[in-house]
Amino acid sequence: MTTDPYDLPDVSGLVVGVLGGTGDQGRGLAYRFARAGQKVIIGSRAAERAEAAAAELGLGIEGADNATCARRSDVVIIAVPWDGHAATLRALREELAGKLVVDCVNPLGFDKKGAYALKPEEGSAAEQAAALLPDSRVTAAFHHLSAVLLQDETVEEIDTDVMVLGEKRADTDIVQALAARVPGMRGVFAGRLRGAHQVEALVANLISVNRRYKAHAGLRVTDI
Repeated sequence: MTTDPYDLPDVSGLVVGVLGGTGDQGRGLAYRFARAGQKVIIGSRAAERAEAAAAELGLGIEGADNATCARRSDVVIIAVPWDGHAATLRALREELAGKLVVDCVNPLGFDKKGAYALKPEEGSAAEQAAALLPDSRVTAAFHHLSAVLLQDETVEEIDTDVMVLGEKRADTDIVQALAARVPGMRGVFAGRLRGAHQVEALVANLISVNRRYKAHAGLRVTDI
């Protein structure tokens, strides 16, 4: 029996944690999910920073240290800087056990020519997360979103598709359903984690697009 790929689960009751929630991308994701009605907890290395960011955002968002955020959340989005990615996950292996983890980190370098993709030893940030969190259900998503648009209160809809990758369809369905909670946004299944590198790397191209056209470009997948 095949399942309808457009038939997604009800995720309205899930608690969404955002590790790195005091950074631009993390704050933007926290704001959009809370605005859509999800219970959201922001995580940071310092609880005080997370609490301050949560208070600024409002919408019932809470702030906590990373470990508490991970423990209290059903779905945990990893939005930390690439240079702190491995250390953060290594320290939270126990708290993230059994959790649905969504990695949205883009390993990038920058030089005078602009942004360029880095390739981690494991293949991608998401595959590094899977290697460091063997007891978690690791997926990859939310890479191509503009932090500026996410945080802009005047923007009603985020006009973009979200590429979702993972090993288990039940997990990617949940992430797709979470993406669909945000007006204008759609989650699209895009394969297994081994395909995450090219998804993460595409952000370097989007940065070039945005600089050239002074835009906040996203992606749309056609014919589905």
